[in-house]
Amino acid sequence: MSFEVEGKLHKKFETENKTATFQAREFVIEINTNNYMQYIKFQLTQDRCEMVDAYKEGDQIKVHFDLRGREWNEKYFTNLNAWKMEKAGTAVPAADPFTSEAFPDSKDEPVFDETPGDLPF
Repeated sequence: MSFEVEGKLHKKFETENKTATFQAREFVIEINTNNYMQYIKFQLTQDRCEMVDAYKEGDQIKVHFDLRGREWNEKYFTNLNAWKMEKAGTAVPAADPFTSEAFPDSKDEPVFDETPGDLPF
């Protein structure tokens, strides 16, 4: 299951080598919900750890993420595993059907031959 959220990049942390073959990096975005600031922490893993380098703290970003959960010693942990980031508002807008480009120009009108033909009436 995939989710996305937009917010302001609040904090970037350094990459941590968890084992010899696994690395992770965390970052926090700030979201204003009903005048209450929410600070949401995400995790990047492996080759995705560098994705956050393209942004600076204070940038408005959109984060695409998955929910990950695990159990250890009867304790439960949840991670928001980010897999894609982009500047907020960079999604391609849907085409506006009412723009002048959506309507044909007069030079695009079909030309009808007005000579008598094989019409049945």
